[in-house]
Amino acid sequence: MRRRDFITLLGGAVLPSVAHAQQSKPVIGFLNGLSADAWAPFVTAFRQGLSEDGYEEGRNVTIEYRWAENHGERLPSMVAELVRRPVAVLVVSGGDQAVLAAKAATATIPIVATIAFDPVESGLVASMNRPGGNITGVSLFSRALVAKRVEMLHDVVPTASIIGFLANPSDPTATDAKTVELAAQGLGQRIIVVNAATKSDCETAFESLARQGVGALLIQSDPFFNSVAAQLVALARRYSIAVMYGRREFAVAGGLMSYGSQLASSYRQLGDYTARILKGAKAADLPILQPAVFEFVVNLKTAKEMAITVPTGLLLRADEIIE
Repeated sequence: MRRRDFITLLGGAVLPSVAHAQQSKPVIGFLNGLSADAWAPFVTAFRQGLSEDGYEEGRNVTIEYRWAENHGERLPSMVAELVRRPVAVLVVSGGDQAVLAAKAATATIPIVATIAFDPVESGLVASMNRPGGNITGVSLFSRALVAKRVEMLHDVVPTASIIGFLANPSDPTATDAKTVELAAQGLGQRIIVVNAATKSDCETAFESLARQGVGALLIQSDPFFNSVAAQLVALARRYSIAVMYGRREFAVAGGLMSYGSQLASSYRQLGDYTARILKGAKAADLPILQPAVFEFVVNLKTAKEMAITVPTGLLLRADEIIE
């Protein structure tokens, strides 16, 4: 056999095996209801969780991203595309609409998700400890957390007899409004609910709140509001409304104060669960996780600019004070 023929034959034998190795990387489908820019820090945290278990994007795992850009109607077709791909795991975040779209699309592909509504009460899973089915992840839902925000806001603005609540009407699973109302009633306050699903809606909502003399506000835990944090902070300062936010990012952006779980930590947990499933674990056997770390952040600079006195007792409980 001539040397050139031998090399050609050898090349033909080797190349298919190389191609097979390249194709053998598991594929993760990452579905999110919002934008890549808004979720960049959390994607980094997700990748960190994966890497801690030995998976690195591009090296031994491929991630296919789909971003709905706050257009919920796009979610069903996006998840259908990922299911056809097919993917080994679906990672779903950025709103419960995305979770419901994924659930409707497949009953076999494992789904690892952030879940803002009550996963058991809604029928999404059988129980927190043994979800059953193909869905697991991190539950961000907590009635106690919402009630605590109402209490802390009351401590800062005790004279406010009316508390505003900003809700996203596009989120059919939202339950925060009812929880806020019950907590406020216990403090002798009543709630005015205003809705916003777009940036222009947010402007209108704050105008309405100011017109009705609302000086204290809570905002629904919703991915859309997280994506427009800078706008909400600016509106609160423009209308001198004391706002309790659910994420540290709001306080860092100039918001008065925030109390909630560390979202980046939850996405790191998503990465860990995804890696476990890639290694053979079943979603049905992985307990729904709940946030373990909560942080209270006060922006004292903003408080002074708004002539708001934060009680010393609250400041002593703060995990971080921005000055």
